[in-house]
Amino acid sequence: MDILLKENERIDDLHRNGYAIIQDPKKFCFGIDAVLLSDFAKAKKDDVVFDIGTGTGIIPILMSAKTNAKKFFAIDIQEESVDMAKRSVTLNKLNEKIEIFHLDIKNVFDKFEKNSINVVTSNPPYMNVGGGIVNEYDSKAIARHEIFCNLEDIIKATSLLLKPSGKFYMVHRPNRLCDIICTLRKYKLEPKTIRFVQPYKDKEPNMILIESVKNANAFLKVLPNLIVYNKDRQYTDEINKIYYN
Repeated sequence: MDILLKENERIDDLHRNGYAIIQDPKKFCFGIDAVLLSDFAKAKKDDVVFDIGTGTGIIPILMSAKTNAKKFFAIDIQEESVDMAKRSVTLNKLNEKIEIFHLDIKNVFDKFEKNSINVVTSNPPYMNVGGGIVNEYDSKAIARHEIFCNLEDIIKATSLLLKPSGKFYMVHRPNRLCDIICTLRKYKLEPKTIRFVQPYKDKEPNMILIESVKNANAFLKVLPNLIVYNKDRQYTDEINKIYYN
């Protein structure tokens, strides 16, 4: 199948089911956070999964290879990213399973019904207003900073999208943990599982994976920390398994 690549775009192998993804390194490429979230998130047979801020579609594409979910919907506010994501879906012959929409999370209920989704995933902008240096490329700034939506926008919409007992999986930064838990509980999403991610065994965590359940009782499980690199700067066995199965 011939897929048109635009200037600066490339096709990267995802090492899963022969899938690949179209990316533009001058705009935004997925990182390890998206890969870890796609592995941490769980979906059962016949589940409908909804990805908020999908970028180039990495999470639904990887989850379609790793789970038996029936259907994936994904939205992003950046039209260029949505265009790349749609072409990647076509490249992988996943059009019947994955649908990508150019849509603002604040307008999500113009198209989707409340209480209709089993699983929501999100790799949201990490930096709140005034946090971090804004990249010169607008697309990277939008992906990393809360410019068009913030943490509360995402969590509020997630709570309304999810069916009772539906699950929300998110990757974020540990320094936002208090904000995250307070906002989740505000919208009846109870944190159930947390896993911190460390770049090295002797370094403090720089990512956190969180599973929440709508209308659940309070009980939090903290998993052993996930270590990304060995001392020799090679991926640990667990990270290799996540990337390459």
